[in-house]
Amino acid sequence: MKIALFATCIVDAMYPEVAQATVTILRRLGHEIVFPSGQTCCGQMHINSGKFAQAEPVIAAHARAFSDTDWDVAVAPAASCVASLGHQQPMVARRMGNDALAAEAADIAGQTYELSQLLTDVLGITDAAADLGSYFPHRVTYHPSCHGMRLLRLGDRQSDLLRSVEGIDYVDLPLADACCGFGGTFSVKNPEVSSAMLADKIRTVHSTGAEVCTGGDASCLLHMGGGLSRFQRTGSFEGTPDVTAVHVRQTSSTDVGDDNVDHLTAVVGADDDDHLTPGEKGTSPAEPSRIQSGFRVGQSAVHLARILASTKEDPLRVQSEGATVSGGSLR
Repeated sequence: MKIALFATCIVDAMYPEVAQATVTILRRLGHEIVFPSGQTCCGQMHINSGKFAQAEPVIAAHARAFSDTDWDVAVAPAASCVASLGHQQPMVARRMGNDALAAEAADIAGQTYELSQLLTDVLGITDAAADLGSYFPHRVTYHPSCHGMRLLRLGDRQSDLLRSVEGIDYVDLPLADACCGFGGTFSVKNPEVSSAMLADKIRTVHSTGAEVCTGGDASCLLHMGGGLSRFQRTGSFEGTPDVTAVHVRQTSSTDVGDDNVDHLTAVVGADDDDHLTPGEKGTSPAEPSRIQSGFRVGQSAVHLARILASTKEDPLRVQSEGATVSGGSLR
């Protein structure tokens, strides 16, 4: 099959290794990869800011690049960009009175898949270890992006592929369906709210004890990687205390003599007094210590394509193995 790669602008500019990993995976399956020249951006940044007139030529450039190239299906390692192709591009073109562009954009979007969609729905990949040779012997947690969940409705496609990687120690992320706070231009226009949402998300990532947090959107991972890097540098989230972190001791109520187990309970978005019994006076919680909450120093973010591309012969190394980490993102 001839597969066209839509690299997306953020991957091309910031994380080219994600595009390379995507190509590696598909070539490993025996497919031909083509790269339509002239591709740039899907226009999502313009559209989300209400700049429809500025978005129209960006949409036209995307349609021209992919219409001028011969391919069977297209793939992008970004749920948000794939969602924008189908959810936004035709709508904007119609709003601008360009019905021909709307039809062309809709046709291209209908044949463009997010990476896990392509692997599972089109290529029939269900076992990453058996079908791709994927190997990553590390503790990993996973953040599902908002667009992947709510617009593409990816469900468990990404997490199921990750779980099937040989050697992986997969741990569920608490409150996984909560937004990381990026939201494209939202994080620029509403930095305080975005930072508070990020603090919530990074606390849950830390609570898993995972070495790596992965996901299918480079934009979310960029945001979260920054949060991981910030915590590693400072040990705190200054200005974003809207999370109650409670260190509790849980004792089995059925088995007498069982050892007590320490837990970190992160009550995200809760009032500071929510965890107290009536009559107790609450105080703003102190930042939990790394020892107390089991946090690991050196956690990083990495796109799931790079984990799926990792093999025993050519493994993806983590920070503890000497890998480079920049801005909280594994390089």
